[in-house]
Amino acid sequence: MSDEKNALNRRLFVSGAAAVLGASALPAVAMENTTEMETAASSSVRHNASSFRMLDWQPYFANTRNGAILVDITSRALHFWSEDQSIYKLYPTSVPLSDDLTRKGKTEVIQKVENPTWRPTPSMKERHPEWPDVVEGGAPDNPLGVRALYLSWPAYRIHGTHDTRKIGRRSSNGCVGLYNEHILELYALAQVGTQVLLI
Repeated sequence: MSDEKNALNRRLFVSGAAAVLGASALPAVAMENTTEMETAASSSVRHNASSFRMLDWQPYFANTRNGAILVDITSRALHFWSEDQSIYKLYPTSVPLSDDLTRKGKTEVIQKVENPTWRPTPSMKERHPEWPDVVEGGAPDNPLGVRALYLSWPAYRIHGTHDTRKIGRRSSNGCVGLYNEHILELYALAQVGTQVLLI
C-alpha cells in the first residue's frame, strides 16, 4: 500500500508541477501580442496599464518658463509642467512609425490651431498617393483631430487623433498624437512659446 501511495503522490506531484509550469508559460506567450488586456480596476485602486512614471522637469529643462512639454518617444508618453509647476500632466501618445520619421531635440510651440486642416506632406503623398490632398478641420476623419500645437520644426505637431488605436503605438508620420480629450486639455494649458523637448 505504501508503494502504491508513493507512486500516487509522485504522479500528483509531477502533474501538479507540469500544470504550474504550463500556467507560468502563458503570460510569456500573451506578451508577444502588442495589445494587453487588463481587468477593470476598482474605483479605489488605480492601475496604469502603460507603466508610465512621473518625471521631474529639472533633468530636461533649465526652467519651466511658458510651461514645458517633454515627449518620451521610447515610453510613448507626453509630460507637461505649467510655468509655476502647479500643474503636471502625463498623457499616452502615438509616436513616429520609424526612426527616420522621428525628430528629437528642443523646439517650442509656435501656433495653436482649433480644428486644424490636414494636408499630407509631399513625402506622405509619395508613399500614399491614394490619400486626399486635404481634409478640412472639423471633419470626423481628420488625422489632426480637434486641436494641434504647431512646433518650430516644419510639419511637426502635437495633435489629437480620430483613430484611437494609434495611441501607445508607433503609428504616426512624424507627429505626436494624443486622444482628442487629452489634446483639448493640453491645448488649454500650453501657450505659444511653451518649451518642447523630444527625447
